[in-house]
Amino acid sequence: MKKELYKLLAKLNKVLLPSYSKQRLDLSKASKMQMALIGWRYFVTTNALD
Repeated sequence: MKKELYKLLAKLNKVLLPSYSKQRLDLSKASKMQMALIGWRYFVTTNALD
């Protein structure tokens, strides 16, 4: 159940949230909100893969 929820969240993230790697965002120049989104996407992705 938990894994399916994270897989759904990962699909929603891919559709709704911006991809900073495609925008070539420099992490040293990222704002706190951008860093929070990167962290959120990382958290959801790692839990969906486990």
